[in-house]
Amino acid sequence: MTKNAAVERLIEGQPSALPSMLKAALPVIPGVNQIPGIAKKGGDIPDLVLTRKDVAIDPEHLAAYRDVCGFGPGQHLPLTYPHMLAFGLHMGIMTDSSFPYAAIGSVHLRNTMTQHRPIAPSERLSVSATATNKRAHSKGTLFDFVTTVTSGDELVWDAVSTYLRPGRGDKEAQPEGEPFDVVPGNGTVWKLKGDLGRRFAAVSGDYNPIHLYPLTAKAFGFPSQIAHGIWTKARCVAAMESRIPDAATVEVEFKKPVILPTKVAFGSRIVDGGLDFSMTNPKNGAPHVVGRVR
Repeated sequence: MTKNAAVERLIEGQPSALPSMLKAALPVIPGVNQIPGIAKKGGDIPDLVLTRKDVAIDPEHLAAYRDVCGFGPGQHLPLTYPHMLAFGLHMGIMTDSSFPYAAIGSVHLRNTMTQHRPIAPSERLSVSATATNKRAHSKGTLFDFVTTVTSGDELVWDAVSTYLRPGRGDKEAQPEGEPFDVVPGNGTVWKLKGDLGRRFAAVSGDYNPIHLYPLTAKAFGFPSQIAHGIWTKARCVAAMESRIPDAATVEVEFKKPVILPTKVAFGSRIVDGGLDFSMTNPKNGAPHVVGRVR
């Protein structure tokens, strides 16, 4: 059987955040989630590619991102910033009627970003995203979002975000990738306020209710609102920014959620070929994020 060609859609402008999140919420509302076109009942990942072309960097948005994530001023985009240009595309795919899983309830497990060279804020970029590689996990189903960013014909940045859709898993499924070491805190402790999730939502467009208020988070089983995983990665990268080379890959695994408000510890160490780092609980050393730069 011949595989159908990928469906490619061009997205004009920045996708609107709040309508996307409202659309994402529909498949988890009892009754509404049975309506055709809204119901998410599993199945194959669609071969769908969403693209934004000629994307200009908004200086005010970039400044707000630097501020909330802890980056200082710079002549180039923070290594993690291009993810902000792609999040709306990820949501567009997950809220598409062809996508088999609800966005809310899908868990971001791992993220890998590669910067091939520094990107100037003045560059006009093209951003593309697709979902792929559905596979079994011991606690459900995994799938990846693959993102590419080009400047002209040059690939300047790419990323893979791995999500878990909890459900019936395969106990025989093997863990993926090389395990990360937990790096103990080295004296750096950050105090995170309760409004962090709301501040980052305003920058990222990710208004998932688990990040906003205690009441909205409790509705999904959390004791209080939690920090965005992608913020925790960005905050760690910001702390190491001066030590990360111009071309680098930053991989992380998201472990225990950061329940707000709280304090977290940061630790990093030089290893052969790069850096290892972690964000941990300063009281007991339990990891929130573990990662490496290579």
